[in-house]
Amino acid sequence: MPIHITEEGKIVYYAYPNGDRVPDFSYCGYQRSEHPIPYIEAKVYVHPPQGDATAVIQRAIDYVSSLPLQDNQFRGAIQLLPGIYHIEGQLLIRKSGIVLRGSGCNASGGTVLQAKGFTKNELIRILGYDNAKTSDSLKVSDKYVPVNATFIPLASADKHLKVGDKIRVIRPCTPEWLAELGTDRLGNQQEYNFSKWQPGQYTMAWERNVTQVSKEGIEIDVPITMSLDPEYGGGYVTPLKWTGRIYNIGIENLCCISDFDAANPKDENHRWQAITFNHIQDGWVRRVTAKHFAGSAVMLLEGSSQITVEDCKFLEPVSEIANHRRYAFHTLGQQTLFQRCYSENGYRDFSVGKGVPGPNAFVQCHSECPYSFSGSTGGFSNGILMDKITVSGGNLEYGYRDISDQGAGWTAANSLFWQGRASQTHCVTPPTAHNWAYGMWTQPYGNGYYQLSHTFIKPESIFYAQLTERTGKKQELEENKIFVYQTLETAKPTVEYAAWMSKQSLHPDIRMDKWIDSMIVSYPIDCSIHDIPEISQVKYKPRKEHTDAVKSAPLTIRNGWVTRGSQIMTRGTYPHKSEPRTTGWQGIGSLTLFYPGRTGHGYTEEPDSIARQLEASGSHVLHHRTGLWYERRRNDHERNMQADSEVWAPFNEYPYSRSGTGEAQDRLSKYDLNKFNPWYWYRLKQFVDLADKKNLLLWHDHYNQHNIIEEGAHWCDYPWRSANNINNLGFPEKTLFAGDKRVYMAEQFYDITRPVIRKYHQLFIRQSVNTFHDNNGVIHSIGMEYTGPLHFMKFWLEEIASCPNHQLVALTATKDVQDAVLQDSLYNKMVDIIDIRQWHYRNDGSLYEPQGGCSLAPRQWARLIDPGTTSCESIYRAVYEYRSRYPEKAVTYNAAMPRNVEGNAANWAVFMAGGSLAKVPPIEAMDVYTLASEFQPVASLTESNRQWVMGKAQKGYLVYCLETDIHLDLSHDRKTYKIVWINPVNGEIFRKEQTRLKGGKAISLKAPQKYCVCLLY
Repeated sequence: MPIHITEEGKIVYYAYPNGDRVPDFSYCGYQRSEHPIPYIEAKVYVHPPQGDATAVIQRAIDYVSSLPLQDNQFRGAIQLLPGIYHIEGQLLIRKSGIVLRGSGCNASGGTVLQAKGFTKNELIRILGYDNAKTSDSLKVSDKYVPVNATFIPLASADKHLKVGDKIRVIRPCTPEWLAELGTDRLGNQQEYNFSKWQPGQYTMAWERNVTQVSKEGIEIDVPITMSLDPEYGGGYVTPLKWTGRIYNIGIENLCCISDFDAANPKDENHRWQAITFNHIQDGWVRRVTAKHFAGSAVMLLEGSSQITVEDCKFLEPVSEIANHRRYAFHTLGQQTLFQRCYSENGYRDFSVGKGVPGPNAFVQCHSECPYSFSGSTGGFSNGILMDKITVSGGNLEYGYRDISDQGAGWTAANSLFWQGRASQTHCVTPPTAHNWAYGMWTQPYGNGYYQLSHTFIKPESIFYAQLTERTGKKQELEENKIFVYQTLETAKPTVEYAAWMSKQSLHPDIRMDKWIDSMIVSYPIDCSIHDIPEISQVKYKPRKEHTDAVKSAPLTIRNGWVTRGSQIMTRGTYPHKSEPRTTGWQGIGSLTLFYPGRTGHGYTEEPDSIARQLEASGSHVLHHRTGLWYERRRNDHERNMQADSEVWAPFNEYPYSRSGTGEAQDRLSKYDLNKFNPWYWYRLKQFVDLADKKNLLLWHDHYNQHNIIEEGAHWCDYPWRSANNINNLGFPEKTLFAGDKRVYMAEQFYDITRPVIRKYHQLFIRQSVNTFHDNNGVIHSIGMEYTGPLHFMKFWLEEIASCPNHQLVALTATKDVQDAVLQDSLYNKMVDIIDIRQWHYRNDGSLYEPQGGCSLAPRQWARLIDPGTTSCESIYRAVYEYRSRYPEKAVTYNAAMPRNVEGNAANWAVFMAGGSLAKVPPIEAMDVYTLASEFQPVASLTESNRQWVMGKAQKGYLVYCLETDIHLDLSHDRKTYKIVWINPVNGEIFRKEQTRLKGGKAISLKAPQKYCVCLLY
């Protein structure tokens, strides 16, 4: 029996033979719940302004952030007066010691933050700095360290650590452990396996402080919630420094309400999270009501520790009824406490994310009519306490979810249900760990340890019983806030008692939302503003952030090159591609990938972050196209309608909004092709606005032909499929899949003789162009895989030409379609860039030339016709032919490339033949690409297998030599030139020649190595 409750209501713990025991969960919450949440005096107040209040409140936050920390380690509070504050942007706190306080959490009479607009951003974001640094790891001694241990055996610990050190205790995720769990073989093992756990994926890292040190090991301040088992890799300790983590932040006493489209009951073009915390220790959210948000009232992310969320409500959420929505109170942090919280019509109302080390506690919370369970979502999260939790019309789960949610597997370990109520409770015992359920009023599932079911047990709350035992102090203030039934459950009532209860039954039972209201009345927060200034009276000048106010030179075609001003644009990028079951990607990040509440690499990446990545890589170009499907379950490439709406994140947002009606194949509502997704287009516009300041550009693929040809799964969830929209496009349903696998929808999709198809193509193309009407950094392409017919290409060009200020247009197509367009004087002038992508010259000089309009994808053509192999010489030939044939246009090359070519020669072949956006390195020491914008390929000096030359007499020459000897006949050019040798791989300067080269004759040069670039200037 892991826990024994004595007749006096005392708890006695019994350890398992290996030393494991039920963890002490009482370390959760602000200051580990050892001190009450303090009242912090206000330093400034704000009253509701007319219009957008974002800047006014942010100025108050920034002002208090500038004040010094006081002895109590707070700077002060910002007091918001009653009223409605319209928030178009986001409120951001990045300094320690700040409290944002309203004047009440009721929508009537309190402080209301009204979140405006269509962005999916958090309303309030508390964000420290992710600069944690760890030192060399120390191996835990080869001993079993049990659950709830505070002693970690380390040889010679006293030589490496001291009292007060911050550390991480690491439990590795090893192949041996995964094999024991069986999670190394979740789901099927076919080509698209994406669910099994990988070594290292769920490594646990507890953040702790050293309290004692000896030769044998260390004592830590908080027990660990999993064992360190030598059989499965044991453990490590790493010293931790985290200077950027902030502390002592509070959000309290206010109401957050998100705007939404009242005509769409499942609208998601509005705010998702009310409040998020990350990279912070010691904070709180209390007495906050969040209404109409799609995602969460409060989300605590991985860098959060010792946070209390109490007396909060999540009401009337507006979103699809689906996974990753309506996670009312969600934690990925450590030692977090949610108490007296209420949610209605949520999804996972009280939940812990995947692979979260504990402890984390939910105490006295209520979920009313949820659409899914509360508990842990997956990944062996451990040390979870669900204490006095009620789920009315739903389940509590510490279970085994198998492949669900990208391989959730065993969801919880060493976790406890205590005196809860739910329709069902799922409590299982995972290998190598335990789970327990005490005093549950529920239908029990699973082989976990159940005890005293359908029994009222004492203590009412094990969290506060443990806290009292640990601190030696009675928690009277908090225990008085525990709702306890005062009526009797006797089966033998007296006549008088039955009469009294009959009268009481005329009134509804007290639910947690009403209990929270009573706590707010009983324990008011002082909102006075005596002797403090209003923010407009404060003499405070915030530090101005550097902004790129001046636009870069417009993107244009100059001398046959894609340039901004006089600089040739180089280094195009690959479009985003998410890897199966992970948040991985290829190339630079995606602008339209969305992960609710999560920001950063592989999640929702901010446009400015992507722009910085481009700049750091030396690239100028971001290639964007829409994803194949909205969510990750379709990665299995099956063609069935999904069984439910348990969608997998991150999400590839589509250009269209959903209608809120019907059911698409992914079981979310159907799309409305008349309504564009404002977040999708805003994100693209944000990036291009930045690109216009940072000398970058967006290559914008309008279509992803992969959706309509070849693999049937690509069509399944596509918004244009009749089953997925409300617009009656007339595509047959159910779709005929050839051999129950392949799809052939291209002919119908490109059939603009049908008015309804023509209409929606027109709407989409014009949206794709007009979004950027005031920008100058976009290249429009029909799509990188386009093998469609000539008539649709002409239609697409006509539609773009009808839009004013339509930017540059690239012609991406099969060679026959390209040539037909270029040879037609009407359409030729609509094209700025010739993009060689669907054809190439083979090594033997023959042409690989798929035909357009045959309903075959590029890969299918490659199976019908041998593409052969290419060479640097064949690439040079293709680019040079079109560059010389159409000198007023730029040429790009994105077709087949030879592999394992030395000296980056294939990409230099593109550039030296006159190709723009070639993947050649930045040359920071010299402005080579500006000088080269005046150059043209010089056929008379080029030898295809020895050297490629571009230049202009009296200006200079650029030579790429494949051998060490360069021969140039400069008898026509008598200028004297400087000589620089450049590394073609990294752009570094090999050397600058001391002597100058005088023209007017044939000259020879000796390169420092084969595959070298020579600049004469």
